[in-house]
Amino acid sequence: MAEAAKKENEQPIIVKKIVQGGGHHGGAWKVAYADFVTAMMAFFLLLWLLNVATDEQKNAISNYFDPTHPKVSQDTSGAGGVMGGLTMSPQGAMASTQNPLTPMQVNKERLRGTDSQSKVNLKKSAKEIAREKEEKKRFKEAEQKLKQAIQKNPELAKLAKNLIIDMTPEGLRIQIVDQEGEPMFPSGSAKMFPKTEALLKQITEVILGMPNELSVRGHTDSVKFGAGASYTNWELSADRANASRRVILDTGMPADRLNNVMGKADTEPLIAEDPSDARNRRITIILLKEELTNPLPPEEDEGEDGAEGTVDGEGGAGAEDENPFGEGFNEDGTEDTGEPGERPPMRPIGTFRKTPGAVDFP
Repeated sequence: MAEAAKKENEQPIIVKKIVQGGGHHGGAWKVAYADFVTAMMAFFLLLWLLNVATDEQKNAISNYFDPTHPKVSQDTSGAGGVMGGLTMSPQGAMASTQNPLTPMQVNKERLRGTDSQSKVNLKKSAKEIAREKEEKKRFKEAEQKLKQAIQKNPELAKLAKNLIIDMTPEGLRIQIVDQEGEPMFPSGSAKMFPKTEALLKQITEVILGMPNELSVRGHTDSVKFGAGASYTNWELSADRANASRRVILDTGMPADRLNNVMGKADTEPLIAEDPSDARNRRITIILLKEELTNPLPPEEDEGEDGAEGTVDGEGGAGAEDENPFGEGFNEDGTEDTGEPGERPPMRPIGTFRKTPGAVDFP
């Protein structure tokens, strides 16, 4: 009984658990926030890159990710394809127009108009020197006649500033140059203005009587066409040069005097420090030196007395008395027996004859 009463007097122990709201839910939100911040940073970085990139760079990037573009590598196996990674070329998968890493061996002896010529060409003959003097005189006269003809023509006198005449290692260079506000062709077009055609005809009439061959070249500035355009400055410069060729031929220039017609794009700017300058857009007509297009044949070595060596014993000193077949043979090639009368049959001596200064191979 006592134990039952004791149990009734004991207080029960109540454990109360209080659950507080808004507590800690773990670190998953941190990962989601980090992903959000990374995405926003990449987005703003993309906006900045698009803002600073030029049209040419955007066009190159677009072509790089275009599988149908002709310059993209067609190799789709292994590490090839559009995302081909590293290759032997410096521009990644854009490999079709790249040169091999080993530099090509250039035969400098075949370069016309350079200092790396053969020893024969380095020593100019008297005929070459005389021809060069006569050619320089003709070039000077042509320059004077052209300037006078333009000044006398009221319609062309105002275009005198668009004409530049100078000498180059290739020959007399005549350039029809655009000026700011005074273009020779419409922008992006190969159809020349009437004033340009008249100036070309005047130039052709002055140089028509000269024997030199012509090189017609078109040049542009560095301003590119819009992104995605298939027509570039290369096509434009070539078309303008070809349009100039047609005008020159229509004026009466013989077709065989045209040595070449080239489009140079913006690779040879007249104003190198400002490739976008209007004066870089021009048509160049070069009267090529005759030593480049019609070199004289090499002269034979001269003797001690200054006379040229001769072949077959003609024209040399003592040519009439010297036997071309040497001692022991007659003048007709038969062996000399020292006895008059009938001579033995001719003895074959090979395919050459002995001459005073050289060997003549028939």
